[in-house]
Formats: sequence, structure tokens, C-alpha cells
Amino acid sequence: MQEILQQTAKLLIGSIPTALLFIVLVVAYQFLVQGPLSATLKRRRELTEGAMEEARQAIFHAEARAAEYAEKLREARIAAHKLREQRLQQLHGERDAALERARKAASARVSDAKATVEGEVAAARNSIAASAGDLARLAVRVVLPQAAGGSR
Repeated sequence: MQEILQQTAKLLIGSIPTALLFIVLVVAYQFLVQGPLSATLKRRRELTEGAMEEARQAIFHAEARAAEYAEKLREARIAAHKLREQRLQQLHGERDAALERARKAASARVSDAKATVEGEVAAARNSIAASAGDLARLAVRVVLPQAAGGSR
């Protein structure tokens, strides 16, 4: 067993430089590779998260602007519709006024025509009434001379 302990001690003493070299390599790896790599990955993650947050903010602002534009478009459509309705009402009012003027003018012309016709009817009645006596005398002359001539 002594021999085993001596061989083990020899192996342990021989492994000290390897262990020290391993520890130095681990420490060097930590400072030269792992530290900068971790810092780079951390920075990259921060930049990526920052870019993602900026993208989220840009999307949020774009959606807000799209909603604002949609609201403005809706308001513009409503205003255009109101303007169209006002214009239609104005045109209907103008049309109704023109129709009313035309009705009044037609009514005035009809009244004038009625008055003219009534005047002509009255003149014709007067003319008939005036000529009725002449026609009666003429009829009497025409009828009586034959009756008088036959008896004469």
C-alpha cells in the first residue's frame, strides 16, 4: 500500500503543473473569451430589445396615425355628405321656387285668359242681344211678307 501511496503522491505532484495550467487557462478563458463574449451578447440583447421596443412604439404610433387618418376620413365623408345634402336642399328649394313662380305665372295667364274670354263672351252676348232685335225684325219681314203677300 505504501507503494500505491507513493505512486499516487508522485502522480499528484506531477499533475500540479497541469492543474495550475488548467486553472490559468480557465481564468484566461474567463477574462479573454467569456467576459467579452458575455458583454457582447448582453449588449446585443439590449440592442435587440431596444430595437424591438422601438418597433413596437413605431407600430403603436403608426396604428394611432392610421386611426387618426381614418377618423379624419370619416369626418371628411360626413362633411361631404352634409355639403351634398345642403346643396340638394338648396337645389330643391330653387326648383320649388321656380315651380311656384311658374305656377303663379300660369295662374296669372289663366286668369287673364279667363278675363279675356269672359269679356269676349260678354261682348258676344251684347252683340247677340243687340242683333236679336234686328234679326227678329228681319225674320218678321221675311215671314210676314210671304204671309202678307199671300193674303194681299
